[in-house]
Parts: sequence; C-alpha cells; structure tokens
Amino acid sequence: MIQSMTGYGKATAVLNHKHIDIEIRTLNSKNIDVNFRMPSELKPFELGWRKSITQTLKRGKVDVQFNIENSEQSKSISFNKPLVKSYIENLQDIIRVRDGMDNAKLLEIAMSLPDAFQSEEHEMTKEDQTKLNNALKEALQQVETFRHQEGQNLMEVFKNNLNEIEQHLKRIHEIDQNRVERVKTKLKSTLEELSVDYDKNRFEQELIYYIEKFDISEEKTRLKSHIEYFENTLNLPESNGKKLNFISQEMGREINTIGSKANDAEIQNLVVEMKDQLEKIKEQMLNIL
Repeated sequence: MIQSMTGYGKATAVLNHKHIDIEIRTLNSKNIDVNFRMPSELKPFELGWRKSITQTLKRGKVDVQFNIENSEQSKSISFNKPLVKSYIENLQDIIRVRDGMDNAKLLEIAMSLPDAFQSEEHEMTKEDQTKLNNALKEALQQVETFRHQEGQNLMEVFKNNLNEIEQHLKRIHEIDQNRVERVKTKLKSTLEELSVDYDKNRFEQELIYYIEKFDISEEKTRLKSHIEYFENTLNLPESNGKKLNFISQEMGREINTIGSKANDAEIQNLVVEMKDQLEKIKEQMLNIL
C-alpha cells in the first residue's frame, strides 16, 4: 500500500527530573534528510537516532525536535567553596587599607560575585536513555501511521484519476473503430465533388498508408496495460513512489502519441482530458514514499 511522505508524531519521555517531548515532522524529498533540534546534553545520542530514523522512514525531509521541561528537582545548587574562599582572600588584601569591614560582610560580598553558586544537572542514566529511545520509537510509529492514512487518501485520488483516463480511452476506442471508414468516405466524397477520376487501386494504397501512419491500436493497448500496472503497483505491500512515477511517464508518452497520430478533433479533445488527469497524478506523486 502506498504511503505519503507527509507525517507527524509526538511522544514524551518521563524521566526522574524532567519531561522530554519528541516531535517529528516529515515532508516530501527525493532522499532522506534528517535535521535535529536538541539541547547539547542529548547530542551524544544523535548518531544512533539518525540511523534508526533513516531505516524507518526511508525518504523525506525529517525534522526532529526535543523540548525539555525541567522539574524543580532537575538541578541542584552547590556552594563553590574554593572560589568563594579565593574571593574572600582577595577582598581581605584590598580591605587591609580600609578598616571597619568584618568577616560576615566579606562573605556577603564574596557570595554575590560570579559563580559563587553553581548548578549541577542530573546525569542521564541508562534507564533515561531507554525511555528516550522508546519515546522516539513511539513518535516514529505515529509518523508511519499518519503516512499510511495519507497514503490511503491519495490512493482514492489516484483511482479516480485512473478511472477518468480509462473512460476517455474507452471513448477513444469507440471513435477509432469508425475513424478509418469515415476518412475513406470523406476522401471519396471529396474526389467525387471535384469530379476527379482516380485509380481505385491507388486510392486503396493511399488508404492503407493512412491506416499505418495514423493507427493508434498499439498505443491504446499499451496505455491500457500501463493503467493496470499502475493500479497493481498501488496495491503492493511496499510503497514505491519512484516506480509509480516511471509508470506515469510511460502513460504520458502513449497519450501524447495518440494525440499526435489520431488526426481527429474529438480524440484530441479526449487526449487533453487524459493529460489533465495524468498531470494531477504526477502532482500528487511527488509526495509518495
């Protein structure tokens, strides 16, 4: 079954001291292109996640965003004792020239200076890593589900387009059955109106030449075959947008040839309608995995 390259998924990893939301958005692209937006503390896991995403999604532009919501306990504050002690010693050297400053005041000043207090984040444990991996898998599963649903919608669109092309092709076949006879009658009528004597054998030869030059039987057969092949490919277990694209190109060649060889206004009008339906297919094809 076909899949769209458009998808969305979101999952949350609940860790001891924080919640991490993982959002994945995908759009169409010829190849796989994965972009991460994540805090530096998660960078060590990027390579493994990139490999997992590439294997799962195969094609498309993929944006992966990590949003962290810290709890009050996520960071602990510690007193930077060595630095504060150094501040006090330096202050004491300065204060010697000034009297009246006690140790409590010196400590207050030192503690207000930069980096007197430092925050320590809790390290990522193996359990945290497992939770993150599971959340990423869940988000990827949601993306795949989304892609399948979009693929089903596109399949219905394609079937409608193909049905329109088939109906036009049937009408062309009906017209084509009498086309040669109409041309024969028209040529005879024209010659008779002009009161021109003509060689009947030569006339038949010219008619055969016309039939061979403007015969569209093979093109009709091939186009019908391509339509069936397209429909069968839609129903294969694996989505194959590239293959469908090749088939649609072959359909386009046959439709163009029918239009150029038909030499019939009604058939050419139907060819225009078929081209319109095929163009709609090609536009949607860009989003098929």
